[in-house]
Amino acid sequence: MKALLNQEPSLFTPISTTSTTAKHRSLTQPLTQTLLNLPAYNGHRLTGRKLTLTTKSVLESVTVKNSNIPEYDTRNPTISSSFRRSGIPKPNQTVLDAQTRVCTGPTQTKPLSEDQAFKVLDTIYRSVKGELKDEEPVSKSQLGAFFAAMSIRANAFPEATQWSEGEIRAMNQFWPLLVRALPADVVFIADPEGSLVGAGSSIGPQFVGNGASEMRLVGALREVLAGGHLGFEEVQGVLRDILPLKSVDDATLSDSVSEALLSALLIGQRMNRETDRELKAYCLAFDDEFGDTPIVDVKSLTHYGEPYDGNTRFFRSTLFVAAVRSCYSESCLLHGLDWMPPKGGVTEEQMLKFMGANTSLTPLQAKVLLEDEDIGFAYISQREARPSLYSLVKLREHIKKRPPLATTEKVQQFVKARGKEAIVAGFYHEGFEEPLLMLMKRRGVNAGLVVKGEEGALSMTTRLRSVNSSQGLPVNYCSGFRSTSFASSCQVDGVSRQSFSLEVNAVDYGFEPTDTPRTDRSVVKNIELGLTALRGQRGPAYDRIVLNAGMIDHLLGCDGAEDITSALDRAREAIDSGKALKKVLNYIRVSNEV
Repeated sequence: MKALLNQEPSLFTPISTTSTTAKHRSLTQPLTQTLLNLPAYNGHRLTGRKLTLTTKSVLESVTVKNSNIPEYDTRNPTISSSFRRSGIPKPNQTVLDAQTRVCTGPTQTKPLSEDQAFKVLDTIYRSVKGELKDEEPVSKSQLGAFFAAMSIRANAFPEATQWSEGEIRAMNQFWPLLVRALPADVVFIADPEGSLVGAGSSIGPQFVGNGASEMRLVGALREVLAGGHLGFEEVQGVLRDILPLKSVDDATLSDSVSEALLSALLIGQRMNRETDRELKAYCLAFDDEFGDTPIVDVKSLTHYGEPYDGNTRFFRSTLFVAAVRSCYSESCLLHGLDWMPPKGGVTEEQMLKFMGANTSLTPLQAKVLLEDEDIGFAYISQREARPSLYSLVKLREHIKKRPPLATTEKVQQFVKARGKEAIVAGFYHEGFEEPLLMLMKRRGVNAGLVVKGEEGALSMTTRLRSVNSSQGLPVNYCSGFRSTSFASSCQVDGVSRQSFSLEVNAVDYGFEPTDTPRTDRSVVKNIELGLTALRGQRGPAYDRIVLNAGMIDHLLGCDGAEDITSALDRAREAIDSGKALKKVLNYIRVSNEV
């Protein structure tokens, strides 16, 4: 960083939730009636009434008023963005756009042009001075993420992604102003060595933080800002010290930490490309947050690790796949959140909440549903199972890019099984498949699978691969391992495992090529596609549910799925018999009674 600057400075919406949060609004007409062309609601509820295998049973029978959902958190959306908590301050868009470019990896970072750099630094300066008009203020989380990225790029990135000439000129002019206006923690992040603009400032080298927790964080951050890495125990110690996050842009509490410092750590470790030991620390840090993990008495349990930030374009099938697989004793545990940045797309929690299910189950309550033969699947929200990690939702929106948690939260075990266990997780960027499989092996499960589904989710598609598809691993690429006694297997951690990788071509298994159904952030559209398929209506959504259920059974080595054709036929029978839809209806009812 010392050589980057000279010594001569010169001066120079998502849709609002207001209309969708009326008190005790029921999930009834006219919205569901209009969208799904259903008969008028007659006022009956599921409780005490024989279940019928109809979409109407799901969308018209259960109301938010009777679903144990806190009144302040009710939603009746047509799009996923309505699930964003209105109490979370929005980030400044100018700086957020800059973060999109610079808060990324050593080869992906796109340096700012001179005009962009001047605009960003001017926005930051005016915001800190309280002179920013007609824009959201720049939060401390944004300041931490942006200046951490600038610092790491200067100290550790290759020449092509270091500071541009325009960035250097902009910082030459603004840093003498910023160093006097920014709080000390942000000055430390931007200039930890005190070498910015010639002699620089003594603030960075002398900064130690306030309180024991923050001092530990500052020590770790000095290594990260220099492009270095941390040990397993060091990462776990920092996370346990500072989470749950106790304040918002305020470090006046004795046990709180600066959001700027925490943001700098999260984005910095992602930019430096986390080591295996760092990822393991993030993955395991809060396993004991509520004591021992509940043990579920089932013969087989699959943990589904969908990206928490949801789907914005295509049908998300995993909820319906779980209902299908539960019909033949392949129990499934889904987990996630109602809304998560950066995508803020459709999630399983949004769909379940919209249908009237209780989405505030504890792991112990989920255990009851998993052991119920009439259900066999469950959903757990991070909000209930890992409140320490849930406290970071606002900060994660303001740092823009996905932190290490976006990888490790997909490999959680909120409950364990007496029988066989497997973990399935989605990914998008090449290079994350091996770390995910490493974490699954660390969990000690019998089988693990990573899938490059559409949008980085778990849903494999039946559409043909485009001849103009981008470089890298194709959609429908799968890689994994399963326990085996075959002589060709390898020994890892004393466990015999067989590894595999393949690209699933749906045409090879008799599926007609079809374009993936679009949902475009519509929760209702996603539900409509899934429930219509579970009613037995053939089409693209039906095919995707069958493909994903049967293929996952086969790849994980589930009983009765050794032959892929038999596995697919078993999934079709679960749908065509009405069993899978009945599982969904049972889940909605019992989740509110448990």
